Amino acid sequence: MGVYKSEAGKEKLQQHYEDYLHTLNFQVERRYVDTSFGKTHMLVAGPTDGKPLFIFQGGNCINPMTLSWFEPLIEKYRVYAPDTIGHPGFSDETRVSAKDDSFAKWIKELMDAVGVERCAMVGASYGAGIMMRMATFLPERIDCAVLVSPAGIRMGSKLKMIKDVLVPMMLFTRTSDRKHLDKLTGNMSDHSMKDQDKTIIGDVFNHVKLDQDMPKMTEKKELENFHAPTLIIAGEKDVFFPHHKLEAASNSIFSELKQFRSYEMGHFPSDTHLVEINQEIEAFLAEHY
Repeated sequence: MGVYKSEAGKEKLQQHYEDYLHTLNFQVERRYVDTSFGKTHMLVAGPTDGKPLFIFQGGNCINPMTLSWFEPLIEKYRVYAPDTIGHPGFSDETRVSAKDDSFAKWIKELMDAVGVERCAMVGASYGAGIMMRMATFLPERIDCAVLVSPAGIRMGSKLKMIKDVLVPMMLFTRTSDRKHLDKLTGNMSDHSMKDQDKTIIGDVFNHVKLDQDMPKMTEKKELENFHAPTLIIAGEKDVFFPHHKLEAASNSIFSELKQFRSYEMGHFPSDTHLVEINQEIEAFLAEHY
């Protein structure tokens, strides 16, 4: 089963991907890696002698959008950013379970392919959730972890998600009325999302078979062998994973939670918040990596 509802939809999303690459303020290499789950497309950037850093994208989105959030990290680190397999992009469209060890195996195979034994990792939203599968099954491969608006720890109110996301999404896909897209993206980003990103999110909802399989909620016992320093960054207005839910759960399940930072932001950070977030990440990596 493919990711897209039509070939035309696939072409549109892949064109968004290409267009987004041209907006990046750094050079990227593009590689394909064969894995047991299928071919994976990966963006590579940063100095060749920099310490390796894997960055995992948000779900049901395109990789360059999330990668652009962490542009300051490109200056120092050798960044590997794979298109999540089974999500929009150029990796194979095979759906991979986020409930078991599948994504841990996928990440291991990518690391092996580029000759990285262990490294720091950054994950946004769904990407942070699949990092938690790595922390569960192959914790020795993670030097330190940065989780931004992470899935896989605790969810917010389902009723609020239905009201703020699902209802305007359904209205938009049925009517194509921009006001519903504006409401939806406003609720996801605390009204800070760029027009380019709004358009892409709208096309994702119209043309992609959304992956409903959210990463498993991580349990304390699963992280018994995970001792890497961890930084969590959360949004106080995040409709999916609000900071108060994340903080309570994180303090319970992580043994090496070094820092928990919350910002007055939605699930998608604003450009202003990204400046602060990257400063936080850079300081964390300088200390622990």
